[in-house]
Amino acid sequence: MQKHAPSIGILVLVAVCSALVGMLVATSFHLPSEGEALPFWREGRQGGNYHVLMPSLKMLSKTASPTVVNIRTTKKMNSGDMPRRFEAPGGQNDWFDDFFRKYFEQLPDQDPRQKSLGSGFIISRDGYILTNNHVISGADEIFVSLSDEEEYKAKIVGMDKNTDIALIKIETKRNNFPIAVLGNSDSLETGDWVIAIGNPFGFGHTLTQGIVSAKARVIGAGPYDNFIQTDAAINPGNSGGPLINMDGEVVGINTAIVASGQGIGFAIPINMAKQILQEMKETGSVSRGWLGVGIQDVSPEIARAIGLDKPGGAMVTSVYPGDPAYRAGLRKGDVILKINDKDIEDPRALTRLVGSLKPEDKVSMVIWRESKMIPIRATLGKRSDERVASIEKSPYDIQGKIKDRLGLILQDITPDAQRQLNLEDAYGAIVMDIDPSGSAANSKIQRMDVIKEVRGLNVKNVREYLSAISQVGKGQTVLMLVIRNSKPLYIAVDTQ
Repeated sequence: MQKHAPSIGILVLVAVCSALVGMLVATSFHLPSEGEALPFWREGRQGGNYHVLMPSLKMLSKTASPTVVNIRTTKKMNSGDMPRRFEAPGGQNDWFDDFFRKYFEQLPDQDPRQKSLGSGFIISRDGYILTNNHVISGADEIFVSLSDEEEYKAKIVGMDKNTDIALIKIETKRNNFPIAVLGNSDSLETGDWVIAIGNPFGFGHTLTQGIVSAKARVIGAGPYDNFIQTDAAINPGNSGGPLINMDGEVVGINTAIVASGQGIGFAIPINMAKQILQEMKETGSVSRGWLGVGIQDVSPEIARAIGLDKPGGAMVTSVYPGDPAYRAGLRKGDVILKINDKDIEDPRALTRLVGSLKPEDKVSMVIWRESKMIPIRATLGKRSDERVASIEKSPYDIQGKIKDRLGLILQDITPDAQRQLNLEDAYGAIVMDIDPSGSAANSKIQRMDVIKEVRGLNVKNVREYLSAISQVGKGQTVLMLVIRNSKPLYIAVDTQ
């Protein structure tokens, strides 16, 4: 037994050393002690030096502020316009309106002026200023104030309501104004720091700071929406002021806010302005290319149905007779994938790209038709507000449906619709929606009714329906036979 004593002692010594080493390792690597549960989340390192110190923006402010102007406009209002600024309590009241109309008609000629405030920034030594169209639209007089409170009168040089951009010029012979440096808005990334300078609520040359929250935002402001979203505070009066990056370059024109939100403002990318500035200076307006198609998104389901590898492009829903797309041979159902070798991601991208081109420009397109890519060439026309308005009044809307003179929005019966509505055949026109301003809104016709007859005449599709309804005189009542819930029903609709 005595022979084994040294061996036992050695074992005890090894065990004690192992325990000490284990404790040392656990302490060094922050391992949990016995019985302590491992967390299933990742813990931060306590005392780690990972915080970011924000630099002072005072140098940016000192450099940029002198280039920013406060814009004050006045608009003369005739005495005949004054009653419109008064409204009867509770809504329209003929007596109330008549009283104030007569009252203001008896007043001597006056010069009431409606005032508005906004911002802008100087881009040339001789006093050209970039701002928003809505800041100066309709103004009779424009005044700009610099950071040193010196005030000048200005005139309108060019306006573009589609992008909400305007160019004005200070009326002076001075040619040493401080100027803003225009940057590259395409290089902006979400998370980049930016500052906004403007005239919020009349507090001139106010600086706010934030980040780029998102890019390419569509807010329904116009056909070329492509806004920079920022949480730098933007308020009424900031419109037209610059959004500036950390290099002191203007990357956007502050334009819009979400009235019910906080920290959500929008700026026009400065690259969009640079595309049209020279033309605005030379001609006072902007001319844009026009293709003449109605378009929609390509959903994953549509992509599978037509054999596309993935959703993308702009699907043609309407081709307007006589326009460039019609002359080039585009058809409903085509998907425009590329223009001038630039990929078209969605309908908005197509609208912006065509709008950036000029009338008479020749474009090469790649379209998807019948499971094949087909090259097509077209010569663009000129976009005009009159042409857009005429299309909006025409039966075809941007979704390819048709709106008639009664306010019914219709489409032909598709195989899917026939199955869903349990129809015996595919003859007729489906009521997809009803314009509340149309005469049909006052009738008993409903959405998803299928119109089968108009004044006793069978209608096989929307075109036959439109032909039949065109024969009905203004102010007459037309009798229709519809199918609702698989049952026939007669409905009378007044025309207008």
